[in-house]
Amino acid sequence: MAKEITQKLKLQIPAGKAAPAPPLGPALGQAGINIGEFTKQFNDATADRMGDIIPVVVNVYDDRSYEIIYKTPPASFLIKKALGIKSGSGRNKVKKVGKLTRAQAEEIAKVKMEDLSATDIDAAVKIIYGTARSMGVETE
Repeated sequence: MAKEITQKLKLQIPAGKAAPAPPLGPALGQAGINIGEFTKQFNDATADRMGDIIPVVVNVYDDRSYEIIYKTPPASFLIKKALGIKSGSGRNKVKKVGKLTRAQAEEIAKVKMEDLSATDIDAAVKIIYGTARSMGVETE
């Protein structure tokens, strides 16, 4: 008989820096997951992407075992990293914080492609442009 999923946790954790401290520890503890084992497994799997924010989906099964599904970093994080800015604009229509080129958008789209609902690179670039505009970043 297949294991039944009892909980699904969606978390965003800095790569290689998972720690049992809040907010991660309490979320995992409530789900009945061994926090030390989870943090070691996560840190080992993401050590090569230090500095990135890694979204994960943790499926917790009825026997308290779990499965970690790693996603790609958020588009907004990748845009900020590509432009070298600390944050987006608080007033995106009035105050612009940078300019995203087509080449940069394509690189971000290639990284995000598996997590986007786009069928080709042009559609993925449009999604990235939409995120950039909402952050106050000009697009080409």
